[in-house]
Amino acid sequence: MPAPTDTQIFTQKRDGRAFDEVSDAVDEVNVQKLKLWDDESEFDAEKDKAHFRQYQDACDRVKIFYKEQHEKQTVAFNIQARVNFKSRRRARMGVWQAMEMLNTLVDESDPDTNLSQIEHLLQTAEAIRRDGKPEWMQVTGLVHDLGKLLFLFDSEGQWDVVGDTFVVGCRFSDKIIYPETFAANPDSHDSIYSTEYGIYQPHCGLDNVMLSWGHDEYLYHVLKGQCSLPEEGLAMIRYHSFYPYVFPIFLRVSHGAEFLTALRWHREGAYSHLTNEKDKRALTAVRAFNPYDLYSKSDEPVDVEALRPYYERLIAQFFPPVLDW
Repeated sequence: MPAPTDTQIFTQKRDGRAFDEVSDAVDEVNVQKLKLWDDESEFDAEKDKAHFRQYQDACDRVKIFYKEQHEKQTVAFNIQARVNFKSRRRARMGVWQAMEMLNTLVDESDPDTNLSQIEHLLQTAEAIRRDGKPEWMQVTGLVHDLGKLLFLFDSEGQWDVVGDTFVVGCRFSDKIIYPETFAANPDSHDSIYSTEYGIYQPHCGLDNVMLSWGHDEYLYHVLKGQCSLPEEGLAMIRYHSFYPYVFPIFLRVSHGAEFLTALRWHREGAYSHLTNEKDKRALTAVRAFNPYDLYSKSDEPVDVEALRPYYERLIAQFFPPVLDW
């Protein structure tokens, strides 16, 4: 029997249909964002984005998913996840090969009725390109979800791959989706982890905290030493699901003075007691990126082969031919 290839070492057979259903359901909730910043994106000008994050109207699949995520994303799990990341080489391949591998999550489950993962990546990148944004931002859009490969490697389920991310090691913010479900997380009752600052110092910066492990955090750690993307691009990758900080939950109040007061009060988002000046710059970058991720999805098919030469050129500009995953 031949020896396994680098890309087969940790690859598991997973239920791509179930993963894609959960991922899509989470995305549907996340699309309901109130646009609050001047990101000057043009492609989405006609889209209706004036919606609140109405979590209670989400399907049961989303509620069950977040309950499990909130119960299991502990400090102990996150420490072990980072130890596992550093001690294992899951695959060795180039960016386009990784995109094709990610594509199997959909293609193997229901390719006739769902757009593939690679099409979402290209739709995001193309929306950024049409708005005339720089090449580094285009290629960031192209790769931003490649961390979902974690599901094919050594994840424990869907709860440690997709979904909103948040800080572990201190009190869970009430701005996180379904905050009441953290009651079953043992860290909620820990004498240190349940405090405002927990194991951190005031304004220590997000570089010095643990975000819940998932596809954003995994891809950030994969790429940060293996690419030439600027800090803004890496921030877009790491924080694009960090909604408690990027897109705080807004009070459902009437328009007028009361509405504007609530808007100003919540705009800063969660975790401001841990962030520093660098994080504010990162926040600006992520808020500029997220409309392209959230609002670029379309049922229109993408001509992957026609776009491939252009994006392979960008990949070669910012990434080595082969990366360790």
